[in-house]
Amino acid sequence: MGMIANYQYLAYNELEQIKGLSNQEDDLLDFAEDSTDSHDILIDIDKMWDALVFVLTGFSSSEFLDDNPLREAVLGVTPLENVSEYISYTEHSKIAEIVQALENFDMDRALADFSMEACKKADLYPDIWDYLDEEEEIKDDIRTSFVKMKDFYKKILDFKGNVLVTIC
Repeated sequence: MGMIANYQYLAYNELEQIKGLSNQEDDLLDFAEDSTDSHDILIDIDKMWDALVFVLTGFSSSEFLDDNPLREAVLGVTPLENVSEYISYTEHSKIAEIVQALENFDMDRALADFSMEACKKADLYPDIWDYLDEEEEIKDDIRTSFVKMKDFYKKILDFKGNVLVTIC
């Protein structure tokens, strides 16, 4: 199956619940799953999250970049600790900065410089970088994920919401 990234709208009261559950993994995972059903503002970028971080920043998701809105768009701002799945959130105060960074990013130029070999060297997830004949399809998936993410964050900004990121 693989590790799939999901992004969803999080109302202020739900954000407070997430913060309160941060040390209770089972309750937190149940809450994240249940809240997916209660909102229409959500996206799934499947397995392209690590490649998207790499294309946006030049670094894999395992490399920490302090205060980088492009990285934060994909991985969230505040990861929850002591949880077996990757769960993070982004508070509304950071959403405008993320939207601006996504708007200013030139994905066409980034994908023109895209290298399957660089992705392989960076050990990005998923391990698909030897399938050179699928490079155009992979680039299309990355572009589609980027567009979905940009549209998603604009909606979050309009609705004055927060974001919950789960990668599992």
